[in-house]
Amino acid sequence: MHERQLEILRAIVDEYVATEVPVGSKVLAERHSFGVSPATIRNDMAVLEEAGLITQPHTSAGRIPTNTGYRLFVDKLATIKPLSAPERRAIETFMEGAHDLEDVMNRTAKMLSQITKQVAVIQHPHQDRVVLAGTANLTRSNHDEAAALYPILEALEEQVVLLRLLSDAGASVSVKIGDEQPAEGLRSTSMVSMGYGQGAVGILGPTRMDYAASMAAVNAVARYIGHFIKEGQ
Repeated sequence: MHERQLEILRAIVDEYVATEVPVGSKVLAERHSFGVSPATIRNDMAVLEEAGLITQPHTSAGRIPTNTGYRLFVDKLATIKPLSAPERRAIETFMEGAHDLEDVMNRTAKMLSQITKQVAVIQHPHQDRVVLAGTANLTRSNHDEAAALYPILEALEEQVVLLRLLSDAGASVSVKIGDEQPAEGLRSTSMVSMGYGQGAVGILGPTRMDYAASMAAVNAVARYIGHFIKEGQ
């Protein structure tokens, strides 16, 4: 697979995340400067589809990324976006107003869910307990049928499931996509997480999420919490 095909995959992921609409070669040719004809783009898309990186959800000409495509995107193509100045100020303001550790956890969960528009999952330091915020954000995704949402909400009610989600969070951002999730009810979702010393921070959302922005937010918030707790000791 050559560089242009990887760039086409990146473009398909970006377009699909932004629009929720399957992406066709015409859109790619019009919006991206690949320097080749739409016919060549279609050939490259065929290679990506044969490799299992994109798929055709129905009979339209558009393609969407598969979980394998998202995995390759995260591992090789995603560039972590820096947080905007308003996002950084929001984090600082939230943290400065906190009174104690419990307040920090609750504020952080609420803030992270607002920044990412996903479900925020924050593990207390030294405790087998998790704070959750933003479950209503699930209704913004393609999970618009109650039958699709039910197993996700059911899994999120279990503290042991939430702790397992964060169990391998380390000093750098990690991403679990679709079938990589440990809980069966969450395998239509992705998890972005990072540790902050004796706890962990994560967000849960659809596999069609903005991974670069989500990774940046989780990274920044985990570092802020770690710094806050260290300063308070």
